[in-house]
Amino acid sequence: MGLSIYANFNELIEAFAEYNWLLFPLILILSLCNYVSRFFKWEYYTKVLNINIERKMSFLIFLSSFIMSVTPGKIGEIFKSYLLKEQYGTPISKSAPIVFAERITDFLSLVLLSIAGALIFGYGTGIIVGFGIFFISLVFVISSKNLSHLIIEFFEKFRFVSRVSHKVHTAYDSIYQMVRFKELFVTIILSIIAWAFECFSFYLIINGFGIGNFEHVNIFVATFVYGFATLVGAATMLPGGLGATDASMTGLLIILNIPKSVSVASTLIIRAATLWFAVLVGIAAVLYYQKISHKKINEIVLES
Repeated sequence: MGLSIYANFNELIEAFAEYNWLLFPLILILSLCNYVSRFFKWEYYTKVLNINIERKMSFLIFLSSFIMSVTPGKIGEIFKSYLLKEQYGTPISKSAPIVFAERITDFLSLVLLSIAGALIFGYGTGIIVGFGIFFISLVFVISSKNLSHLIIEFFEKFRFVSRVSHKVHTAYDSIYQMVRFKELFVTIILSIIAWAFECFSFYLIINGFGIGNFEHVNIFVATFVYGFATLVGAATMLPGGLGATDASMTGLLIILNIPKSVSVASTLIIRAATLWFAVLVGIAAVLYYQKISHKKINEIVLES
């Protein structure tokens, strides 16, 4: 609503009317390619942690978690762990760190994808590098058992942590296995492939308003705008980055001299094709999961 008012609602409607909607099915397919690539990462992590799941059920559990996409940093995707416990008895403390590892590799891949565009764009390089340094430092801390154990021992002094000390150690053992060099390298490559699909979607959306009208927004710049806005939204810890991601994306497009109506329309289209499409996929997956498991999702969560 805020973006619509900012862009002038009538001009926004005109921009939507000018868009080449024949591209939209392709953009949704690219979003599905993102989900499949991320599923391969999920599968790889489960193998690293020796969590054995039937592939069909694994894919269904993975997609079901998308219903929680609109949560801070997508932390709601820990929903996968609830379903794993229900189906296979896997302790939540063992599988939940996968969500944390997924976010680390997602952010690192977005940093790597955005660097070239930031240099061309001439804006945001320091912020992108700052994000990179933060997550590399985080990986360094996690990969050092001595340092991590010191941190855990410090927090164990607090009663609310000491009561679940064994679960904290189980969780750390899981995350440690996922940030070793080989595992980190494989999953960052998969993440780069996954997010490259959505960055390309954003590039197609901008060009959908008239090929040649925005030639200065090449694939590298489009990747930077999408990656930077996604990182900013995640940093705010707002559900789904709502507001922060959208405003950042629109603002960067306006800096590129793209009309406000087209900037806002591009933002709304990419968000519909990524964030909200993921939620719809999650809803469909949850409904199918309930059908084959003969159990309501709210009952599973309450029991867990």
